[in-house]
Amino acid sequence: MAGTKAPAAQPAGKPSTGVWVFWLVTGLVVLGCVVAGMVNSGSGDDDVPSPTAQERGDTVPILQRSTDSQGICYGWVLQDYYSYSDPLSVGSNLGDGVAVEENPACPRWVQVDALVAWTSESSESNDFARVDVTGSADISTSQLLSIERGLERFGLTDDVFIDDPGWAVTRAAVTLPLLAAEAGLVEPAAIPATGTATPPPLPDAGNDLWRDRWGYLLGALGLLLLTGLLVAVGLWQRRRQLRKEDEKGTASGRTPTAPRQSGKPDARRTPEGR
Repeated sequence: MAGTKAPAAQPAGKPSTGVWVFWLVTGLVVLGCVVAGMVNSGSGDDDVPSPTAQERGDTVPILQRSTDSQGICYGWVLQDYYSYSDPLSVGSNLGDGVAVEENPACPRWVQVDALVAWTSESSESNDFARVDVTGSADISTSQLLSIERGLERFGLTDDVFIDDPGWAVTRAAVTLPLLAAEAGLVEPAAIPATGTATPPPLPDAGNDLWRDRWGYLLGALGLLLLTGLLVAVGLWQRRRQLRKEDEKGTASGRTPTAPRQSGKPDARRTPEGR
């Protein structure tokens, strides 16, 4: 139609406003996901904790005493499965942070190796733990397996290592001397003496007869005393009665009666009475 203007065409190669908005929103969403991932990865909810200073400090002296008694080194190693750096915790009878493996000071050694993995809540993977007992070349595989199985008797299962890895690995380390002795690897550790003072003697326990039957004995003694008292009173009254009878006889003038002669005749007298 005459007089009608056609819409002006956009310059070739210049994107429309809608395309710019789409790519801007997409970029913001991607950036937000990256930032959220970085924040979540740094939250530390999937970091395996190491033993506390007190747990390590209590474990080392126990291992030192066992090594001095049995002549073999004991240690522990805890490592995060997702960490490619150094182990989280290493310790032994030589001290906190000192390993026994390939240590010239420990030609014979046994240690517990714990590998623990904590996964984030958004992950589909489950937490897990793997616990092994390793030792020097002179220790047989069967002995190491026997020690490893013995950890479960002390409640040191994989679930315990997952729940509290630091406590579990140090607890497993202090059980190694006992399990090594049970496996025939070493002699049992010596029990430390509690003291050299001689304990005082126990007091005399006494006689069981007096302790268990003192009531009956006191009752019998009371009856004997009462019987003796009654006998004494009876004798005293009898003597008093006899004394009164003698006094009455003396007061009435009677003389004591002569004793009666027997009926046998006297040979010196005749029938006539001479």
